Amino acid sequence: MDQQDWLAGRFEENRSRLRAVAYRMLGSLSEADDAVQEAWLRLSGSAAGGIDNLPGWLTTVVARICLDILRSRSSRREEDLPDSTASTSDRGHGLDPEQEAVMAEAVGVAALVILDRLAPAERLAFVLHDTFGLSFEEIAPIVGRSAIATRQLASRARRRVQGAASEANADLKRQRQLTDAFLTALRGGDIEGLVTVLDPDVVVRLDQVTASGTPREIRGARNWAKAAAAFSRSVGVHDIEPALVDGSPGLVWAPRGKLRRVLRFTFAQDKIVEMDIIGDTPRLRDLDLAVFHDSPNF
Repeated sequence: MDQQDWLAGRFEENRSRLRAVAYRMLGSLSEADDAVQEAWLRLSGSAAGGIDNLPGWLTTVVARICLDILRSRSSRREEDLPDSTASTSDRGHGLDPEQEAVMAEAVGVAALVILDRLAPAERLAFVLHDTFGLSFEEIAPIVGRSAIATRQLASRARRRVQGAASEANADLKRQRQLTDAFLTALRGGDIEGLVTVLDPDVVVRLDQVTASGTPREIRGARNWAKAAAAFSRSVGVHDIEPALVDGSPGLVWAPRGKLRRVLRFTFAQDKIVEMDIIGDTPRLRDLDLAVFHDSPNF
C-alpha cells in the first residue's frame, strides 16, 4: 500500500466525526461536506509524515475552514447580501433532503437555530469544547485568542444557548410540561389533547393581518385545535421542538434547522391562555431563544 492509499484510509476513519464537527458548526450538510473535502485536499497535499496526531490535525483544519465560512457568512449578513447557505447550495449538491433531516434531528433543530445566532468564534469554541471535548488550549490557536479568552467565548456562548432562566422554578417546570403535552398532541393531530392544555377562550395571534390591517386572531380552543391538527398533517411536525422563548417555554418550527415559525405561549391557571405564532423575519431576530438544559445535544 502506497502512502496516498494509507492516508486515504486514515482519512476515511475520521470522516464521520469530521462531518459531525462541521455540521454542528455550519448547520448545512452541503457546506459540512465541502469543509471535509477541503480538509482531505489539504491533507493529501501536505507532508503527512510529520503529523503526529492525525485526528487532531484534521479537526483543527476542519475547524479553521468552518470558521472562515462562518465569518464570510456573517460579513454577508452585515452587508445585507443573500446568504449562500442551506437550500440553494444543498440543491446544487443533489443532497437527499431526508439525509439532511436526519442530521438536523440528531443535533436538534432548536439547537441549530440558536447556534446560528452565535458569533463565529463563539460557536466554534462552544461546539469544539462542549460537544467534542477539545481543551481551550487546543481551541485557542484556531480562534486566535488566549486560552482564557477562548474559555470566555465558550462561556458566553453557553449562556446564550442555554439561557438564563432557572428550570428549577416550579412554574417553569409546569409550563414545560404543558408545552410538551401540547407538542405531543400537535404531532399526533390529537384535537382533544390540544384542547386539554388550552384555555377554552385561548387567543391565538398570527403575523398575518386582515384586510382592515389588524392582526389576524383565532379565538377558542377547539377552533384553533382543529386548524392545528390539519396543519400537523400537512407539514413535518418533527421539525417542531421545545425551546425557551423570551425566558418561557415555547416551540420553534425549523425545517432542517432553518427557523420558520416560533410559538410563544402565555400561561395562566395551568393552561395556555394566549399564543403568538411569529414568522416575520425581523420579529424572529428579536426573540431571545435558548435550548432547555436537559437537551440531549448540549
